[in-house]
Amino acid sequence: MSELTLFLIRVAYLAILWIFVLSAISVIRSDMFGARVPETARGQASRRSTKPAKPPTRRRGSPTHVIVVDGANRGERAELGATPVLVGRGNDAAIRLDDDYVSTRHARILASGDQWFVEDLGSTNGTYIGSVRITQPTTVTVGTQVRIGKTILEVRK
Repeated sequence: MSELTLFLIRVAYLAILWIFVLSAISVIRSDMFGARVPETARGQASRRSTKPAKPPTRRRGSPTHVIVVDGANRGERAELGATPVLVGRGNDAAIRLDDDYVSTRHARILASGDQWFVEDLGSTNGTYIGSVRITQPTTVTVGTQVRIGKTILEVRK
């Protein structure tokens, strides 16, 4: 092989190596600090927050809170209301879990109409209802157990 070919192979190999290193750093950064919120979304969120939030309509038998039933944070509880309940290791989480298998912003529980849904937020290890990994917002009812890492949450009334 000519010197030029070897030089080009070395440069291409070095470029691919740097792309891999930078993408690994990006993944670690997003796991530690959470996803970035664009400035335009921050402005819209602050404008929306000035209006009082209308609580979802409550039907008889609908869930009122979510509680940790198994895991390191057993007994921790969050009320289900107008705002979504964020679950994860981050400081902004309503239910903060001390579990190595939980992402900073792992999942959220939110209302749509008179139904409650659990949604995985792109976590590495996934969110499970029973033994089934969820990939899209999934309806939860009273008594539904949600597994996040080694922790089990239950929706209760």
